[in-house]
Order: sequence, then C-alpha cells, then structure tokens
Amino acid sequence: MLQQTTVKAVGPYYTRFLARWPDLEALAAAPLDEVLAAWAGLGYYARARNMHACARALVERHRGQFPANEGALRELPGIGAYTAAAIAAIAFDQPATPVDGNIERVIARLFRVATQLPAGKAEIARHARALTPATRAGDFAQALMDLGATICTPKKPACALCPFSATCAAYAHGEAELLPVRAAKREGELRRGAAFVVRRADDCLLLRSRPARGLLGGMTEVPTTAWAADFDEAMALADAPQFGASQKHVAWRKLAGVVRHVFTHFPLELTVYGTELPGDAAAPAGMRWAAIAQLGQEALPSLMRKVVARGLEASGR
Repeated sequence: MLQQTTVKAVGPYYTRFLARWPDLEALAAAPLDEVLAAWAGLGYYARARNMHACARALVERHRGQFPANEGALRELPGIGAYTAAAIAAIAFDQPATPVDGNIERVIARLFRVATQLPAGKAEIARHARALTPATRAGDFAQALMDLGATICTPKKPACALCPFSATCAAYAHGEAELLPVRAAKREGELRRGAAFVVRRADDCLLLRSRPARGLLGGMTEVPTTAWAADFDEAMALADAPQFGASQKHVAWRKLAGVVRHVFTHFPLELTVYGTELPGDAAAPAGMRWAAIAQLGQEALPSLMRKVVARGLEASGR
C-alpha cells in the first residue's frame, strides 16, 4: 500500500483491510472483486491484484507464512528486489539491503554518486550493500529511511544535524542538494476519449469491468471509448453502448466540460455523455446494472468516480 503512496493516504485503507481480512488466509479466500472494491480510490491498482495473488501463493506454497529467504520472497507475485530485501531485513533480520527513495538519496550524497538516475541505481546499491551490517540489518535500513525522510531531504537537507556530515562527500563539496541527479520527467502525450453514464429509471447505473491486465486492470468503469491521442470526438457515439431494438434510439446528452485525470505516464480528458432509460432496459453484453445507492461497494477508481459524479449531477435526480 505504501508503494508510491503516503502514510496519510494509506492509513484508513490499511485499518479497513486488517479489520476485514485479518490474516493471509482470509485475504487469500476473498474474491478479487471485493479486494479491488476495498482498494478503490488508493490508485496503482496492480498493487491490489498483486497483494491478493501473493496471499494466495503464500497459502498454497508456504502454509500461510512468509519465507525468510530473500530469493524465495522474490518469487512471490508483486514482490520485487526492494520489497524482498525489506521483508528479509526488517521482518527476519537477514543481511539484506533494501534501497528505497530515501536510502537512495542518502547513499548518493554520502558517496557523491553523480551518475544520473536510473543509470546510477546499480552504483548506489553497491555502496548500500557495502554498508549493511551482518546483524540488525533491518534496524540499519529503517534508520537510513528515517534519516532520508527527516534530515537528508530532497530540498534543503539539514546537513548540520546529520550524523554522517563529517564523512559525506556531497556535503564536503557543497553538492548535497544537487544529488542524486535525476533525468527530467517526460510528460506523456494527452489522451482523450468519451465516457457514457447511463442511468436507468430504477436508479441503476450501467457498469462493466475492465480487462484483468493493463491499466486499471479488473476495476469497474462506466462504458468508454478507447483513450487515444488522436481521439475523434465526432465519432464518439459510434462506440456508445448499444441496447438493441427496444432502445434503438437513445438520446445522448453531451455534458459540459471534460473530466481530467493524470495517470503516471499520461494525462487524460474524457468527454461525458449521459442518458436515461426505462427501468426494464436490458444491459448490453459484458455489462451490468448496479444500484446507484450501492456504488460504494463497487471497485470504481478515482477517475470513474469523477465521471459518475459528473453524469449523476447532470441528471438532476
């Protein structure tokens, strides 16, 4: 949960997850749809799928216990080099070396690693491993994390308070705030599309599930067009949901403005179209009706919550 997300944002989700699924066995037995719904709004949804798959793998392969070995940990779904090292060091006191963003910054400054990231990551990892003690590696790692979070900060580091300032190469050269050197972020090309908010007379909303893999995999959404840089809005309604002969002529309303959302690799703008159908309208293939009053139980990501709010507000009911 804490990968690329702040403690403040994670806290309420973590508390709810533990209350609902207090151990690995409970989480492994839960349907993925329920896990995704509980995660909705936290973002980076592949983490939820990986966490669920990891719980199942631990129950099936390791009798519900995490292995202490760093190599065995890396074989689990969703656990990469950093997470495996962190678990091995902090949970099992193994001589492993996790390198998160804070540790990366501390080490880059201590050894004055000027190689631009991400190319410099391997050099930083070598220095970090050389410093890792044979015992209490977890305490050491957490100490470096705290040092980076509170003193060796990205901007205006408090070098005068740092216990390593006497041996810090970057501080000696007046370069602490300049390191590590990061490549300029490339802003992804704007993508656009259309979303269709269909409200039925019995206060149900038309929904569908996204493919299990890929962006927002397995999450719930209202029907949309493809999202593309060359989206042609004049053709948007060609991809609108089709309801068969009984609802052949659907009166779509284009709502004012667009819904904007920024993903990690690109910004998105969705034009929202709305319509209302009789209470007996059938859902198109691959879609379903969900009670608006129960949308809180659906795995709607933040983007779709914004789209639904725009569509329902425009319907005026």
